[in-house]
Amino acid sequence: MNVILFGPPGVGKGTQGEKLATEVGSQHLAMGDILRAAVSQGTEAGVAAKAYMDAGKLVPDELVVAMIEDRIIADEGRSFLLDGFPRNVSQAESLDRMLALHGLSIERIVFMDAPEQNLLDRLCGRLICKACGFGFHRHYSPPRNSGVCDRCGGELYQRDDDREEVIAHRLEVYREQTAPLLDFYKGKDGFRCIDASGEMHVVYDALKEAVEG
Repeated sequence: MNVILFGPPGVGKGTQGEKLATEVGSQHLAMGDILRAAVSQGTEAGVAAKAYMDAGKLVPDELVVAMIEDRIIADEGRSFLLDGFPRNVSQAESLDRMLALHGLSIERIVFMDAPEQNLLDRLCGRLICKACGFGFHRHYSPPRNSGVCDRCGGELYQRDDDREEVIAHRLEVYREQTAPLLDFYKGKDGFRCIDASGEMHVVYDALKEAVEG
């Protein structure tokens, strides 16, 4: 089953999407990971995207969709879960056109929602290991030893985009660009909305039910 998972920053798309994709055997297609892989592998779309990034410009929608297309057709026949993409209505329309060219469609569109204060608490507390990239949270899943990764002993740090003033800007950008996707997708078959403000296992169960139900 092909799935789109979207919602505001900090709602848990990455964590929950990766877990679900692994369990059901789908490709987990997160835009940040796709972009980094395309650039490092030197694909045609990756080379073009890098030129925009090096110039400090946004990567155009058509290139973003082309990178997703490369991943989908490279593993043809395998279902996929799009994590955090599309980010605006224009990207959603481009995605629909691309999938139609390959005779593909999206069976489930799941919107993960949570109150803004909940999102701020989650994002401001995130810690990432510099060595292995594993994530912790100061309140919800703290490391055994402060500042030290449980897995590899690496140093933990807070990403610049998880600082409070940056998070406030990210939420504003979300409201302006991504929130209109709700109106775009609400009337489509397969649209679901879940409360993602609870404990991780509760949210995961709700997500799984939304996708499979």
